[in-house]
Amino acid sequence: MATNSDVPPTPTVKPVDPPPPSDQPTSAMLKADIDSGRTGDKVGVLDPGLSSLGTDDEAAGRPPSPFRIALARYQETLQQWSSGRPDAGAAHQDQDGGLAVFLGLVVTIGVVLLVGIWAAAR
Repeated sequence: MATNSDVPPTPTVKPVDPPPPSDQPTSAMLKADIDSGRTGDKVGVLDPGLSSLGTDDEAAGRPPSPFRIALARYQETLQQWSSGRPDAGAAHQDQDGGLAVFLGLVVTIGVVLLVGIWAAAR
């Protein structure tokens, strides 16, 4: 298999370190918090995107202030650390309850249909 030197290697399998605390946080630091897994939203690897977090705000001429970014970083990590689980979020541990809700809904619809058929046959 020939290699193509024009295609750069994909860095998405490399872990991302969380950024250090800062008095003047940036949107890139918030994205690094998310990419590092610190917020519990995803596994801690690089997540490439077409545009960086905050690009739309900057293009509109209203970049977020360091205070708002610091507040977002605090809020994103508050729930993760206050739950006592410093690892990945519930969705990554199959504990979100989605399957139980789906199966409960299927059983409920089945019971309603059976009762309706039984009542119509009487």
